[in-house]
Amino acid sequence: MLNKKIELLAPVGNSESLFAAVQNGADAVYLGGKLFSARQFANNFDYEQLKEAVEYAHLRDVKVYVTVNILIDDGEINETIDYIKYLYNIDVDGIIVQDLGLVYLLRKIFPDFHIHGSTQMTINNLPGAVFLGNLGFKRIVLAREVPLEEINHISKGVDIQLEGFIHGALCVCYSGQCLMSSVLGERSGNRGKCAQPCRMPYSIVDYYKDIIPFSDWNKKYILSPKDLNTLDYINHIINSGIVSLKIEGRMKRPEYVATVVKYYRKVLDLGIDSITEEDKKDVLQIFNRGFTKGMMFRDFGKDFISYERPDNRGLFIGQVVGFDREYVRIKLYEDVEEGDGIELETLKGDYVGIQLNLSASKGSTIKIEKTANISKGSKVYKTSSNLLLKKAKESYENEKIKYPIDMEVKIAIGKPGELTIKYEDKTYKIYSDFIVEKSQRVALTEEKVMEQLSKLNDTVYYIDNIKIDIEPESFMPIRAINGLRRDAVAIIDDIRKNFNNRNPIGPKEYENRIKKYFKFNKLENQIKNNISISVLKREQFDQLNLNKLDRLYIGFYDGLKEVVSKSKDQGKETYLLTDKILYNKDLNRVKSRIEPVIDMIDGISVSNLGTFQFVKDNFNVKIHGDIGLNIFNSFAVNLLKEEGLESITLSPELNMDQIENICGKGSIIYETIGYGYLPLMVTKHCPMSLIKNCKDDSNCKSCPYSEGYGLKDRKDINFYMERKEGFTTIYNSVPLMVLDSLHQIYNKGVNMLRLDFTFERERIEELQDIYYNYAKGVITKDEANKFINEYRDKNNITRGHYFRGVI
Repeated sequence: MLNKKIELLAPVGNSESLFAAVQNGADAVYLGGKLFSARQFANNFDYEQLKEAVEYAHLRDVKVYVTVNILIDDGEINETIDYIKYLYNIDVDGIIVQDLGLVYLLRKIFPDFHIHGSTQMTINNLPGAVFLGNLGFKRIVLAREVPLEEINHISKGVDIQLEGFIHGALCVCYSGQCLMSSVLGERSGNRGKCAQPCRMPYSIVDYYKDIIPFSDWNKKYILSPKDLNTLDYINHIINSGIVSLKIEGRMKRPEYVATVVKYYRKVLDLGIDSITEEDKKDVLQIFNRGFTKGMMFRDFGKDFISYERPDNRGLFIGQVVGFDREYVRIKLYEDVEEGDGIELETLKGDYVGIQLNLSASKGSTIKIEKTANISKGSKVYKTSSNLLLKKAKESYENEKIKYPIDMEVKIAIGKPGELTIKYEDKTYKIYSDFIVEKSQRVALTEEKVMEQLSKLNDTVYYIDNIKIDIEPESFMPIRAINGLRRDAVAIIDDIRKNFNNRNPIGPKEYENRIKKYFKFNKLENQIKNNISISVLKREQFDQLNLNKLDRLYIGFYDGLKEVVSKSKDQGKETYLLTDKILYNKDLNRVKSRIEPVIDMIDGISVSNLGTFQFVKDNFNVKIHGDIGLNIFNSFAVNLLKEEGLESITLSPELNMDQIENICGKGSIIYETIGYGYLPLMVTKHCPMSLIKNCKDDSNCKSCPYSEGYGLKDRKDINFYMERKEGFTTIYNSVPLMVLDSLHQIYNKGVNMLRLDFTFERERIEELQDIYYNYAKGVITKDEANKFINEYRDKNNITRGHYFRGVI
């Protein structure tokens, strides 16, 4: 039996899911309102529903965390803070956030409100946890890819609660670092509108030859993870230091929530040996894309990816054993019920579904109407079980959670009725407005009083002990007795609903706090019209003209001293570029590479909060914040500046107006990306591992497939991908190019425009030359336009989100 202090955290997308989670044993639930939530396609809760949800949960000793876990722009901040004030006042237990600007304001306006760091913050190492701990976070939802030994290392190093996912759908990209939905369809995952491009089919291509060299991997679901299931491994997760066990599924049906919560509750209460094979079948049946233990347990390649199909597989129940002109015969390995949904595998490798109009037992053979493209041996799956759905629904239709109370009632003529109610160690007295009279006809009996006081079915209480003292010949109307009961219950309810004993923030106090922290001191920056360049390979650096750049970011370590020396000899500001994802061993590796040149460089660029903290702790150097920090508003700038950043790259998801709003308020060096293939995903998963059947990523350094390949989508668009240091980056199919709008961007307050060279092999100096010359006024707008038109004739380009933004 496992420690009951561990929290089982359930997903809630609507009121019925809330009932399902609570009645099946969740210790806490997380849900979203209609505003600022990362599951904008879930039903979610309006203001009144949120209040009712908190009251319902609190009365049953269940905590409620509300997701406010998207990036928020300056124009939305006021509305967001108003919304959080409402959440604070209705006693929400904590809020789950991604946006650093929101964190900045929460700490100042609602200092006692518990903040949980969303998995969208990409916390995957100890320094990242330290950073959030220093900001006052109560809890961190770790990145799903963090392995157990790293979790253990984090848990021993911080006094902060760790939360981890244990069941449900997985993102293939590190959460918070995915731009694919945003760039391809303007629906940003960082804004709660992910279109799930990872669930689409792709083919693996030789990127430079534009051929599909592996016919078996044509139009497969190469980026679609299986669903997480750790039912058999909960003790390992708890022993690693995770205290909150999180189930994914705010968009799933209530029966799913009920089923999954029920069996994880069973494991926590009774141990893994209590779980039967039938229990496991229920978990499989309710929804699965195939199951994985996840990267927490280092599942990799085919153990992690559901490459044949991206949707629910159901339960394997039989095979086609024959067919004729009219019917298909199926041998059953499991029972089926009338109304069940089944799917048959077709010759094309897809599936066709029907609803059964019959019931049959395991071992029997059934006949259904013939369906096209079905062959003998075709597998059959049950994707929906009426019996399981009914069982799940029944589990939460009636109230099962009840708490004992003691009652003592005194009814005496000439006095108000008196009810003493005891709950736990607290006692309360309630008096009736009615003065007890002497009965003229029928006297009140103990049985009648008991009957009325016991009417507690619509509450979470039951009478454990009761004592009734009635003076003979007393009369008291039934409504007065019922009133005593209702008043007593209301008193206990009000006390039990208020988990956090907060004093609501009044309008005047709230207004004063808003005025105090919404002030900005704009200081003019002397840096104007600068060009910065980032290179990931030595060959790219060798093509640069060091006289035509203002800042250089170096993203490789081969010959680092020589490269830094060349840059500094030309008087150029020189920064080292660090990866978005670094674990403990990676941080130590990076440290060993930085130390020999630390006195030569100007600064270090960080793209992860953990790396930021690590650099602060280990080096006295300027720090630049890159796009992995998701800087989306001016309050995020304020927080990061206070923490030590000297310059930042704004989020590539911002449009021109949003950029102007931010740059108009701050006093830091602002940079945006003006050229480059944007990184759409960074993932621990390696698509090439599916081809090679890799069981882990131990041989990535020597792998011949680590570069030169890409993914082709259903529109025949190719996306280059590259494996480096155990992570795969998938890049946009076309480069961002805003040469013709360069001065328009500068005029919005941007100090530096950056050219990102990632996998380019040629034309680097040419691109550098045209951008630099136009930025510095050496060439005219007409000359810049001529270049971009000629470039566009041979290459597709994108203007990114500068002129459209994201939803």
